[in-house]
Amino acid sequence: MNGWLALGLVVAAIVAVIIAQYNGWIDLSNKDQNSGPRGGAMGAGDEVFNPTRHEAQIELDRQTVLPAPAPLAGDGDLGIYAGRVEIDLDEDPPRPSA
Repeated sequence: MNGWLALGLVVAAIVAVIIAQYNGWIDLSNKDQNSGPRGGAMGAGDEVFNPTRHEAQIELDRQTVLPAPAPLAGDGDLGIYAGRVEIDLDEDPPRPSA
């Protein structure tokens, strides 16, 4: 009889997780599927017990790998206000001489 009780608890836990995912109480989607695992062993704990921090960490990871270089102070407009903006990652933009 104890085997049936254990099986029933496992099934109840699985059903509870499915209902929670369906209702949006938890989010088990893989938000960082292209960037590999984040947060190590504590990432799963953050996702369950502190989801805001987990989502903020994923967003921070996304923002730190932006492909475009950040402009420096004193660069000028570099043609930004001329119309079409193009970001060329192969060569550095011309720097104004000081």
